[in-house]
Amino acid sequence: MAGNVMRTKAPGPRLKPEPGRFDVVVLGAGITGVTVAYLLAKKGRSVQVIDRRSDAALETTYANGGQISVSHAEPWAHPGAPLQVLKWLAEKESPLYFSPRLDWRQWMWLAGWLWQCRRSATDRNTIEIVNVALRSRELYKSVREAEGIEYGLKSLGILHFYRDREEFDDACRVAELMTRYGCRRQPVTKAEIDRLEPALAPNGDIIGGTFTEDDESGDARIFTQALARICETKYGVHFLYGTNIDELVPSGGEVKQVNLTGLSDGSKGSSQAGDFILSMGSYSPLIAQRLGIFLNIYPAKGYSISVPLDDSNTRYAPKVSLTDDENKIVYSNLETHLRIAGTAELAGWNTSVAYHRIRPLVERSAELFPALFSKMNYLEPNWVMSHLNVWACLRPSTPSNVPYVGRTAKLRNLWLNTGHGTLGWTMGMGTAELLAKMLESADR
Repeated sequence: MAGNVMRTKAPGPRLKPEPGRFDVVVLGAGITGVTVAYLLAKKGRSVQVIDRRSDAALETTYANGGQISVSHAEPWAHPGAPLQVLKWLAEKESPLYFSPRLDWRQWMWLAGWLWQCRRSATDRNTIEIVNVALRSRELYKSVREAEGIEYGLKSLGILHFYRDREEFDDACRVAELMTRYGCRRQPVTKAEIDRLEPALAPNGDIIGGTFTEDDESGDARIFTQALARICETKYGVHFLYGTNIDELVPSGGEVKQVNLTGLSDGSKGSSQAGDFILSMGSYSPLIAQRLGIFLNIYPAKGYSISVPLDDSNTRYAPKVSLTDDENKIVYSNLETHLRIAGTAELAGWNTSVAYHRIRPLVERSAELFPALFSKMNYLEPNWVMSHLNVWACLRPSTPSNVPYVGRTAKLRNLWLNTGHGTLGWTMGMGTAELLAKMLESADR
């Protein structure tokens, strides 16, 4: 990525693991893998984390929307979604793009998604996500204070805004449900929106919104990489980067070892542990399938752009983190840049960047904040691709948006912490705590 994006220094030299097995091997060094490694290491376990990239948080976590958003807990699957999706399928630049494939995983996911669109399922899933996300938000506060982590935090709340009366009314119903279960998401008028975020004041088509004062935003990559360094230097976690996870080898009803390639000397190898945790995002179901375990996770490809902010334009950028529910776009001010993220493609395991999917993010954002984009050549594809820090990732989505957390039925020492969809940053600490407690209980 080019431009003015904050970066952290590269990881230090690898530490050699102690002889013998680790207590736990975590597969994947994104937000869900690093947080569970941290909590387990704090409890005194020897932990190894393995990832194919050169550092932590270089895939889905790298340039996400930046929101720790309990208020975004309503699943994609809800009663009004199928009709909305049918309308979007006819629009080339809609928030959702579906590319039908001869892939049974895609069709199994779609069938599961339609089943989850029932009102009873939607409300149940919303409540479950809210409960985990609320606890996760509390844990982020305690961890950053205990470990002194800085990651562009803004505790200004998250504001959802609406242009359509029916969508606004439905959002108010969902907000009431969330508030009942501890997430204080309050309906607000257009006048209140203008007071909360003056950058939205010129937009006369906005009719109302909801505001969650306790929600936050910050750079997930910076947090995850900082926490990984702390895991390594303070708690003795062994990180094995640049290493491919080839297969998990089962024996006698449990995982015996994980086979690896691409080690620092180019050789093959393996790691053994008492327990293994699968936190490989959209690649989790591919690994699990080889063991005869079905995980209904399918990649929902998302895009983001990061608009550099400096003295010339920062006054035009929103300060409060925003969600445009109609266009499915989120905005987070991360100090040096405005992160703009959205869209979803159900098109397999393809991480290439398509300009026609980026363009709606840019054009909708320019309509919303014309002063911010006034001096940018945002209508020129080459300029956009070279100046706005374009990124694409695969978000590991379940039909219900509720992640897999817990022990697999088939292999007693294989655990799951995966399938968080767009809410990995929001739920990461919460599901890590849930899994750490499960592992602790299993040892008793």
